[in-house]
Amino acid sequence: MNATASSRHESSRRRGPAFDVAVVGGGMVGAAAALALARAGFATALIEARAPAPWSANDDVDLRVVGLAPSSIALLHEIGVWTSIRTSRASPYANMHVWDAASGSAIHFDAADDDRDLLGYIVENNLVQWQLWQALDAAGVRRLCPAKISSYEVLEDRVQLSLNGAETDAVSARLLVAADGAASPLRAMAGIETTGRDYAQRGVVAHVQTERPHEGTAWQRFLDTGPLALLPLADGRSSIVWSLPEDEAQRVLALDDEAFFEELGVASDFRLGRITGATPRAAFPLRLQLAETYQAERFVLLGDAAHAVHPLAGQGVNLGLRDVAELRDTLVAARDAGSDIAAAHVLRRYARRRRSADTVDALGFDALARIYAWQSSPWVAARGLGVKLIDKLSPIKRRLAKHAAGL
Repeated sequence: MNATASSRHESSRRRGPAFDVAVVGGGMVGAAAALALARAGFATALIEARAPAPWSANDDVDLRVVGLAPSSIALLHEIGVWTSIRTSRASPYANMHVWDAASGSAIHFDAADDDRDLLGYIVENNLVQWQLWQALDAAGVRRLCPAKISSYEVLEDRVQLSLNGAETDAVSARLLVAADGAASPLRAMAGIETTGRDYAQRGVVAHVQTERPHEGTAWQRFLDTGPLALLPLADGRSSIVWSLPEDEAQRVLALDDEAFFEELGVASDFRLGRITGATPRAAFPLRLQLAETYQAERFVLLGDAAHAVHPLAGQGVNLGLRDVAELRDTLVAARDAGSDIAAAHVLRRYARRRRSADTVDALGFDALARIYAWQSSPWVAARGLGVKLIDKLSPIKRRLAKHAAGL
């Protein structure tokens, strides 16, 4: 028996439990993928190093929140978790107001203009993840946690995974799905490179009380240092995401409360009145990153492992959940046609569609960040005129709103 045959024989002997799909990474996107695929009838395993902390309505609102678009809500409803998320603690918003500090120009989105009740919901990340995890067992997902993949090998008809820390040291699957974050170890194992740029900025986050109510509106102001978003929370507070250069972010994090309230009030143009209270602040680095391909042999990328985008449009998780819906639909179509769900042509279909869509969005967000960073008078005037025109041209504005909604 030659070395290759011996290796394949040994891998086959150690293959352990066998699945249709193994999803690595149990964050919002990975857990949603595992649940969606199991609900679609695929034998699915979810491999994660650390289980999420239990969510409780008695705990303060998590600093990490996401604006769920209608496309994401539709997927979460289809896989059976949206009602429990919505009734736990979620804040609907029907309006979004965006304005430019330099030119004063503004654009306003109203769900009613598109015959919809809402633009979306602001929800805590850990609430979404927790509800997804709670649904996994009933859907038949095999949770392997804590567990890490030490290596994987592609065989003729499946992928063999070697695990550390799990109840079994090996599993196999017809398809391996990497949803293990922007620094994805699996992506590196697969030899997939990324492109992008570091924004040399951090997003400062906190929850704040304001003099005036948030009016169920997502507010965003573009400053010369970066965008500031105030997102409506269910308890009446607003969640801020304030994009700042590294040095400025560190300075803002170090301010005492009184100075922070004043600077945030000025930065938000006191749109909601004065800031009267806030949680402790935190910050995270901002980066644009796109995987050069979303597929390898019997292997695909999802979510942050495939793309990381600027938070100015709040679309990162929504793009990841659109990846999930596309992958599920692609695999179901392949199975129904009698094809191998991990055949190269099947995975190419998913990868081509999602990388194309994600690239358009990621580069669009990046272009917006660049355009609003330009502060010379001619650029500011041109930018202001363009925003005013879009706000008055209903078909264009409606198309932008539908794209953001994933419709």
